[in-house]
Amino acid sequence: MNEGPGEGDSFGIDAFTLDDRLRLFHFAAAEKRYDYLWLLRAFDRGRANYQVLLHVADARELLAELAEDHPSARAVGEVQPLLDALAEWKLLDRSYDGTRAANLAEYRNRHYVYQFTQAGYRAFRAVEEVLGASLEDAQLSRLMFPDILADLRALAAANAVGDAEEVYRKLSRLDSVLADMAQRSARFYLMLGDLARTNDTRPEVFLAHKDALLSHMEEFNGELARFTPLLAEAVEAVAATGVEQLVDRAASVDERLFRSAPERLEDWRQRWSGLVHWFADGERSESERLQNATVTAIRGVLALLRRVTEATRGGVSQESQLRYLAQWFTACPTDGDAHALFRAAFDLGSPRHVAVSHEDPELIPGRTSWWQAPSVELARTLVKSGREPRLSGPGRIERNHEQREQLRARQLKAQAQTRTAAAALAGDGVYGRILDEPETEALLGLLNLALAARLPVPVSRGVRGAGRQGVAAAGAHGVRLTLHPAAGSSTVHTVRGRLHLDRLRLEVSAL
Repeated sequence: MNEGPGEGDSFGIDAFTLDDRLRLFHFAAAEKRYDYLWLLRAFDRGRANYQVLLHVADARELLAELAEDHPSARAVGEVQPLLDALAEWKLLDRSYDGTRAANLAEYRNRHYVYQFTQAGYRAFRAVEEVLGASLEDAQLSRLMFPDILADLRALAAANAVGDAEEVYRKLSRLDSVLADMAQRSARFYLMLGDLARTNDTRPEVFLAHKDALLSHMEEFNGELARFTPLLAEAVEAVAATGVEQLVDRAASVDERLFRSAPERLEDWRQRWSGLVHWFADGERSESERLQNATVTAIRGVLALLRRVTEATRGGVSQESQLRYLAQWFTACPTDGDAHALFRAAFDLGSPRHVAVSHEDPELIPGRTSWWQAPSVELARTLVKSGREPRLSGPGRIERNHEQREQLRARQLKAQAQTRTAAAALAGDGVYGRILDEPETEALLGLLNLALAARLPVPVSRGVRGAGRQGVAAAGAHGVRLTLHPAAGSSTVHTVRGRLHLDRLRLEVSAL
């Protein structure tokens, strides 16, 4: 945690040291934690009704109101020691109230009033968020993308005309929406990890939600792939109106009192950099990482589904068998019945019979009695566990680091080759020449993304063919492919053959 200002230069929440902030959560682990929680909820109820300062009697009245809807609040005992402890931990601020004293003796009795401290209220809300958290918070929101696109276009228009207040509103909204989307995505993928661990004990939980999970992730991935090139283009349109002017206008109407003008400028510049990093940073953008994480999560869910299906293919899983057996043990009336069930189920008390042939059976005639025949040596592992002895232990796992490095280098080389081929498509075009194998592979990949989007996209100014309406567009590997309507058909010559496009023409440009 960063060092704050000096003790004489700080007040409010800035005056809380690291130790003070950690002590704020003592009430959540104390012996009377439920009493503290209901008392803080009473203060929160009073705060919602603009009743900030509370006396002991006021706290009791609010607790009685809470007890009408929540019977657990009736268990709170004496309020005064609870208030003193909360004030000592600095969740509540305690001050004198001389107006309640009718005489000098009552004034000397130190009538106190209590209210939330800023840090105390934040600590209480943090605990309440944890207590009220549910799976509804762990979901990917695909409905945000149209709003983000509309806000980016409105931001470009507001910056172009110099509307500082609109720039501040739209940029603040975009920053909060992206922060919410990042938190939701992180919670969603953590939830998938918890679900995978829970599957070992309760596979029915996963089977009940698998269809909803798969459809939810596929819809989100499709919307993300469709809007990524549009959002990147919208960010570039905002940047074309002037980034410094955008930051200056947002900082000029920023109403944060305790930040200087240079600090506000730097803060808004960082927010804009985060927005660019989300959508307009090419393959290193957060949208690309989110799309890759979603595809990986879909594969993980499918693999988990396959594992669960194979485990329950026999109709009765080992888990259900063990549960029924445990119920039988619980239902045994006596210990003797439980021991009999144990012997019948596991058969650990009966003698173990083993059979080993002699090394040379021809040396012992078949009519020789067992009592007269020579004995055969038995291995200790065969007698104890019933398994034949092995010549050696389990083989050592060989980790071929050299081969892994070669595979990684091959993967990086393939990615670099694809980016080079895509750049060649943008520089030399796709017509009037024969595309080699890397260029053909890159073109087919871009064409697949564009046809999957099927969203009309206007071509930006300055690009060849400006003013026409694109049938579909897609961006990847640092280039953008656009399908334009054409009067006739066009043909692209590749090493694999000819690609005919009926009433369409391809155009590849750099992002």
